[in-house]
Amino acid sequence: MKINYHNKRFRPVSNTENGETSEETIFHYKQEGNVLTSEYSGGQIVKGHLIGLVSEEGEINMRYHQVNAKGELMTGICYSKPEVLPNGKIRLFEKWRWTSADMSEGESIIEEI
Repeated sequence: MKINYHNKRFRPVSNTENGETSEETIFHYKQEGNVLTSEYSGGQIVKGHLIGLVSEEGEINMRYHQVNAKGELMTGICYSKPEVLPNGKIRLFEKWRWTSADMSEGESIIEEI
């Protein structure tokens, strides 16, 4: 089954401590062809954007930038692997790395709402 993320909304359900997203962060995905974009905000995130490429398997290779509540501009790289849940919603398992600040890595899980 080919996954299309267009007009889907996601919310984090877990994140490592060095991440900035939380349950209050909402991602609004748009997809044209294999190009994925999203605006997101909420919690510690004042405003964020991401752009990525979706593979045939629905995996996403993305780059993101965001302004946090401290007024800092943060950037990173993320790779997401999808799982389609029994209810048809999508869960994404994400491995990410900051390309700013401490350059640390983390993992998060976001789910379609």
